[in-house]
Amino acid sequence: MDSMEVNKAVAAFLIAGIAFMGSGLISDALVHPKAIKGTAIKVDLPSEQTAAAAPAEAEPPIAALLASADPARGEAGVKSAGCVACHSFNEGGKAGVGPNLYGVVGGPHGHMEGYAYSTALKGKQGPWTYEAMNEWLKKPSAYAPGTKMSYAGLSDPQKRADIIDYLHTLAKDPVPFPAAPAKAAAAPPKAAVANATPSEPPNGSTPASGGGDAVALLASASPDAGKSSMTKLGCIACHSLNEGGKNGVGPNLYGVVGQPHAHHEGYAYSAALKGKEGSWTYAELDKWLLKPSAYAPGTKMSFAGIADPKVRADVIAYLRSLSANPEPLPTADAAKQPG
Repeated sequence: MDSMEVNKAVAAFLIAGIAFMGSGLISDALVHPKAIKGTAIKVDLPSEQTAAAAPAEAEPPIAALLASADPARGEAGVKSAGCVACHSFNEGGKAGVGPNLYGVVGGPHGHMEGYAYSTALKGKQGPWTYEAMNEWLKKPSAYAPGTKMSYAGLSDPQKRADIIDYLHTLAKDPVPFPAAPAKAAAAPPKAAVANATPSEPPNGSTPASGGGDAVALLASASPDAGKSSMTKLGCIACHSLNEGGKNGVGPNLYGVVGQPHAHHEGYAYSAALKGKEGSWTYAELDKWLLKPSAYAPGTKMSFAGIADPKVRADVIAYLRSLSANPEPLPTADAAKQPG
């Protein structure tokens, strides 16, 4: 290679280097990049205090929820959830995709003879208690892993209670509700207790009693309000109220005021009620409505009772109106007497 060719090669390298350096200087002059001070995407990570998930709020016991449950709402819930597509609910009804559910509460887990239950359910010991039914409806796959039941479950505990209340009515002799846990009453201020007089209970509360306090309110009671309360409380799911109406889970209530405790011929009353002497006076009805299980221990009536004396008075006034010849209201003096 002659000297001319060598000079050309060296010159080419020099020109390339100068061009490279020049382009770098020009680009630095045109572009002014800013250094990133933080991460481009911020990801919030839980701190040590919040890393652990907060525990789920404990549900009230099913006994407490059943005290305010409504079988009419439960029946509507059963329909809206599509249960009627798989189950029948009438006595003697045929199985569908799922078994007939008449009499399921209190029955064994595989209660319908001839239905092909899953091994998961057939292996469950004991009856369908209210607690077991609540856990099942909450999440069948968790209660009985391997069940054929495809229903995902119902998260709302009060809606579950309503449905259980409805299922409980589907029986000739409904299983009594479990006793609701007693609520601890808040202690009144010491000053209020010290200044309270016998005629004025602390905090203005109604004194505890065995009933009878609603009788004094009958003169101002509203039969229409009583009818509305009976509808809200679900009484119409168990009782008929028209003259000559048929018995349901409970007896027909037309003309009940003033009649014997086992007033409706042909109804299978519990021994607890059949053993009661006398008639359904206003005072006796008030005690019964306050707490049936205390008035007649062993009664088949699963209703927890009505604490508010005004509501009881309205209900009694409505029941009084269900007669061709309503019983006279008690006199003011008689209303003050304990029943």
